[in-house]
Amino acid sequence: MSETFDGDWLALREPFDAAARNPALAARFIAALPERPVIMDLGCGTGSLLRWLAPRIAGDQAWLLVDADAGLLARGLAETADWAEAQGFDVSVRGGLTVTTPHGVWRIATRVADLADLEGLDIGDADAVVCSALLDLVSRRWLEALAAAVRGPMLACLNVDGHDRMMPSHAGDIAVTTGFRRDQARDKGFGPSVGRHAEAAFRAAFSARGFAVSAAESHWRIAPGAAHMLSALVHGHADAAAHWMPAARGTIRAARAARLRQIAAGRLAMRVGHRDLLALPNGGY
Repeated sequence: MSETFDGDWLALREPFDAAARNPALAARFIAALPERPVIMDLGCGTGSLLRWLAPRIAGDQAWLLVDADAGLLARGLAETADWAEAQGFDVSVRGGLTVTTPHGVWRIATRVADLADLEGLDIGDADAVVCSALLDLVSRRWLEALAAAVRGPMLACLNVDGHDRMMPSHAGDIAVTTGFRRDQARDKGFGPSVGRHAEAAFRAAFSARGFAVSAAESHWRIAPGAAHMLSALVHGHADAAAHWMPAARGTIRAARAARLRQIAAGRLAMRVGHRDLLALPNGGY
């Protein structure tokens, strides 16, 4: 896996992720779990999905957080320990992280691993698999291999669907969107990325293995006051688009400048389209 992510970016997006994830789909995932489940979180980053999902599961649970970046894993354990203490839970950091809550004990371990090598992950040993903001980065072939390895329910949150919108519109939106979509489809270490076609690729791969697949929207809705998040997205989209659309760099530069002025004036809002995906084995329930 060649793609890396900055911990500060993950921290910036965490509250937007938490607000966007679909609780109804998560509830169906939780209902399919056994008692004391072992959950593998692929591409976990700093563990934001654990912090959102574990309290909803509530009971005893074991998590294996898997990421290629040892620094993010270490930061994630520290952030999760601080977060758990802020909730009033008891925390032990011996031999991993153990969080004791009124409703059960969470045992959290980490593994540094290349996600491109699915065979080395022992995915079939987990009762369930989860991920967040991962599947639009991978290839169809990787998804097919994942579906072959998963044995229990899988919840995949925040997969881009291409239904982004900045409000108000701007004449440069077409160039920025075209270039950004090209960037989303590039190889990020797994083969050509499925990008905004993640849901269709996930459905095909898991349905072929007998899973029942469901989906629900989980859009980011970013209000004008969220200047830091809006600025990060404007710069990120423009930088990616300019790389893939060199002939349109003047248009993209003008669009970026206009968007930054709108952010400063509190006049820009944005929706970033995502879908949460659920796969239940043996045709669901």
